[in-house]
Amino acid sequence: MDGLSIAMLAFIVLESLNVIILYKFPNTTKGNGVGVFDAYEKSKCDPEVHAFIKYLINWIAGTKLIFILLLVVVILTGSIITKIFSLVALIFSISTFFWKLYPVIKKIDETGHISPKGYSKTLGTMIAFFLGFFITALVAYLYNYYKF
Repeated sequence: MDGLSIAMLAFIVLESLNVIILYKFPNTTKGNGVGVFDAYEKSKCDPEVHAFIKYLINWIAGTKLIFILLLVVVILTGSIITKIFSLVALIFSISTFFWKLYPVIKKIDETGHISPKGYSKTLGTMIAFFLGFFITALVAYLYNYYKF
């Protein structure tokens, strides 16, 4: 198995765990659980809002599942060019966290509506690590394959 497939497989494992968490244990503070957001517990006081929150959680889990299964297809049947562009797409899509989601979660964290405090920095660091991992895998593959 090539390095690009291994990098994508690592993502598949991680995201599969997150899908399980979102579907089965959404209120946890582990993985992508929404238990870190104080608003999740508050939403339970309003059945209409809580139903909407549950819908969005399941929608996110379903979207993650689509990515996971597409990556499985890429690993099993994709050419090396398909794998390279798939990894580039992963890098781009994951990096959107920093210009769309991170400012929001940082503000929620700063206003004291996330437990534990500082979670936004932890999440940002973790996502930056994964981006670095994927970029390193891509650069290493290209370097070894094309012998720049």
